[in-house]
Amino acid sequence: MVRTRTKKLRGGHYGRGMKAGRGKGKKGGNGMAGLGGHRKIWLLKNDRNHYGVHGFHSHAQKYENSITLNQLMNIYDDLKADGYVNDDVIDLKSAGYTKLLGTGNFNIKSKIIIDNATEKAINKLSNYGITIENDRDSQE
Repeated sequence: MVRTRTKKLRGGHYGRGMKAGRGKGKKGGNGMAGLGGHRKIWLLKNDRNHYGVHGFHSHAQKYENSITLNQLMNIYDDLKADGYVNDDVIDLKSAGYTKLLGTGNFNIKSKIIIDNATEKAINKLSNYGITIENDRDSQE
């Protein structure tokens, strides 16, 4: 009896043979194999976010709510109506602002309370005789 190549390879990688495919044969692959093909429906039902970027996000960034001199001029009346302006003192800190930027002009003689201000803003306001006060100066 002649042994054919079919008979020789029957238990290895030819078809399934006696051992039904060897390795991970009949189950469609090992692990996440086939997610783009024959396990696509499983992927859509159970793991929709499998593909794509899911990196880390830094939540340690400090958010600064800044306001420019020009914006301050535009909302001055609103601040006064809301009670943030009392006796020529503008309390931007309690209004929710953290930094004063020097873009634009503000010429209403007053005293401004805020945590941070740029040098440009301080110089422009000092030309009009306006002072800036922050809690850091009073704490030191």
